[in-house]
Amino acid sequence: MERKEVNPDSKKTSGGFLKRFAIGVLGGIVGALITVGAFYLLNGSGSNPTNNAGNTNDKGETVVSNVKVNADSDITEAVDKVQDAVVSVINLQKQSQSSELGPWGGLFGQDEGTENSEGSDDSGEMQESSEGSGVIYKKDGNSAYVVTNNHVVEGQDGLEVVLKDGTKVTAELVGTDAYTDLAVLKISSDKVDTVATFGDSSELKVGEPAIAIGSPLGSQYANSVTSGIVSSLNRQVSNTTESGEAVNINAIQTDAAINPGNSGGPLVNIEGQVIGINSSKIASTSSSASNVSVEGMGFAIPSNDVVTIINQLEKDGKVTRPALGITMRDLSTISSQQQEQILKVPSSLKNGVVVLSVVNATPAEKAGLKQYDVITKIDGKEVTSTTDLQAALYKKKVGDSIEITFYRESKEQTVTAELSIDQSTLQKSQNN
Repeated sequence: MERKEVNPDSKKTSGGFLKRFAIGVLGGIVGALITVGAFYLLNGSGSNPTNNAGNTNDKGETVVSNVKVNADSDITEAVDKVQDAVVSVINLQKQSQSSELGPWGGLFGQDEGTENSEGSDDSGEMQESSEGSGVIYKKDGNSAYVVTNNHVVEGQDGLEVVLKDGTKVTAELVGTDAYTDLAVLKISSDKVDTVATFGDSSELKVGEPAIAIGSPLGSQYANSVTSGIVSSLNRQVSNTTESGEAVNINAIQTDAAINPGNSGGPLVNIEGQVIGINSSKIASTSSSASNVSVEGMGFAIPSNDVVTIINQLEKDGKVTRPALGITMRDLSTISSQQQEQILKVPSSLKNGVVVLSVVNATPAEKAGLKQYDVITKIDGKEVTSTTDLQAALYKKKVGDSIEITFYRESKEQTVTAELSIDQSTLQKSQNN
């Protein structure tokens, strides 16, 4: 008979495997039950109306979600750093009241005042004429200093500043500069706890975040915040001085919303530093052919320029700039025919500043400049426009000298002009 060998441990091994398998299955079932139970405990059963009817309680009433959202961001942190230093600036002016009601005027709350030759009362009472924005940048003892736009305070008979908490304080005008459209005010520092810090506008990059803070449409909307980016740098923005002189200044372009009342408020970077003072915007363009609405084109005076000006305004109450003594025009606006027949400059010359006239007894005349000369360099650096020339000239002080390279017809020449007079002196001499 055939004999079959049997492994004495085979039954034992088989039994152990079944036992381990059963334990594993049981463990998996228990784990699944625990997971499902935990889910139900955290989220409620399937019959809970919250799952089926939105954010409701066990009575079926709509409630506010208890989920907390962390809204902190780089922008909120930047605003926190500077917002308390942003103020509204109120321009107060004396109002002339009509005397149409005659002797009955006093019954209706009108002051009698003194009637002038035109039949109106100059009561001397000051009323709010306009509002703008500003930012506190310095605290010195009992005084704090605010920078704003010149056009915000223009024509004022008195000024008030509205602080972040709504407190109104009287402001004193320290000085203005119509050329850059800047002004400095002084207020009591009693309730001033925060002052702004200026950033380096020369380090700005197109596309980096930009935040505008101010009072669009007045202090009713004080400390409004809008955000965007730096759209461009060194944009040429036209401005008109008090003497009626049209000038162009370099500006930061941004698409952060800027509205009437934002003027004088800060443009802030992501670190909460002031990188510019908001000054103007383009709302529409018009021509004989069309009128086009424009969105997102605001402009701010770069902080580096602001710091230079406010230091002079604090010290002297004004900015003294040297005068060259010429009227001028961009070469690029002159037709090629006029360049060839009148200016007679080389056809290769595409940019520069044309001297239209030279004022007598000025640095330009003494240096030998003449009508139709085309200036191409100042101190060895190219100038392509009147804005370039003004910027180079206004970096100088009265008493400095300046090297001017120009073309007189086809010949290139260089002269040195001694900047012996300032703009105000020149204007007075021309007006007399």
